[in-house]
Amino acid sequence: MPTVARIDGVKIEFYPDEHPPPHFHAGISEFIAQVRIDPVEIMKGSLPPNKIRDVLDWAGQHRDELMNAWNEMDAGRKPGKIT
Repeated sequence: MPTVARIDGVKIEFYPDEHPPPHFHAGISEFIAQVRIDPVEIMKGSLPPNKIRDVLDWAGQHRDELMNAWNEMDAGRKPGKIT
């Protein structure tokens, strides 16, 4: 599972062989959330309250890059880092 970014300590990852809708996994400590890319929203799981807004804001600003990463994983390729 490639880590494409870290947002205030939260790892942003894509898992291979995932199911639609396009999403990524955000994790820190024992917290893991599946975050839909469009619209940006938590689909499943949770993050600490002080991390949710940072991750959702970041995802909204990087939606195109996140979709590109999803498409790379869907094609069996490893996505690059998102800054």
